[in-house]
Amino acid sequence: MSGQAPTVSQKSMKARKPLGKQRSNFRKYKALYFITIPGILYFIIFKYLPLMGSVMAFQDYNIFKGFTGSPWVGLDQFKRMFTYTEFLRILENTVLIGLYDILIAFPVPIILALLLNELRKVLYKRILQTIVYLPHFLSWVIIGGIMIGILSPTTGIVNQMLNAVGIKSIYFLGEDSYIRSILVGTGIWKDSGWGTIIYLAALASVNPELYEAARMDGANRWKQTLSITIPAILPTITIMFLLHIGNFLDFGFERVFVFVNSLNEHKGDILDTYIYRVGLIDQQYSYTTAIGLFKSIVGLMLIMIGNTLSKKTSGEGLY
Repeated sequence: MSGQAPTVSQKSMKARKPLGKQRSNFRKYKALYFITIPGILYFIIFKYLPLMGSVMAFQDYNIFKGFTGSPWVGLDQFKRMFTYTEFLRILENTVLIGLYDILIAFPVPIILALLLNELRKVLYKRILQTIVYLPHFLSWVIIGGIMIGILSPTTGIVNQMLNAVGIKSIYFLGEDSYIRSILVGTGIWKDSGWGTIIYLAALASVNPELYEAARMDGANRWKQTLSITIPAILPTITIMFLLHIGNFLDFGFERVFVFVNSLNEHKGDILDTYIYRVGLIDQQYSYTTAIGLFKSIVGLMLIMIGNTLSKKTSGEGLY
């Protein structure tokens, strides 16, 4: 009879359909589900299970007694962290280098992508793009060796150019006033080209008809960039910026370790190298675990604050 309300059995059949559909999807795409298993295991083993070790930050951890036998000290490790003069100096170094990296290094891939996008010869564009992001595939040990050779006070090309114009050689890695610029500059050289790939992919999705309409309205290339190109990739820029500030205090151990020495560590030593020296060499596990937990909390707070502000202003965010 038309208009008759569905019976209980009909309702239960409709409720069972999504479950059957899920099972059919699993059977259909079971190969893809199996492929994800190594990735899931990676995050469980190397990302989530190590979080259990964070309890060391609240203990006077003894490697022979383990988690259960080590005495609890509460927040003593954190109190020590914020009252220790050397830690405050290293925290200042990390914050300043992180700010330089955001203000100077972060915009470079965007600018490179905009410049490469303006090239009309595809072959020339691909060659330049390959040259620019090739350093990304080199390790920091190789990058460090290259830069140490370039900045050498005796045989380095930089000092040879300075000597050619009558300026005395400068021992760049022997003075702490240059180390922050070297760290940020080498990071730009190594990773900015790789970052352009993401922005070039975003630029490829821009509708060409928008540029045609802008040209018909008399807009030159600069105005087209300001009114079409940058707004089109702004969501990508926002996401990349949020991911970047999440690693604000995580500048990278290898990146700094290859350049820092006893002559420049006063301004070049960061939290990662400090954790290596105090935690692994001096075996102060609880203290360095507290530092690592502090870094994670700061990164999480920055992501949450940045995501909230981003969603209020541009409507884009990580979640």
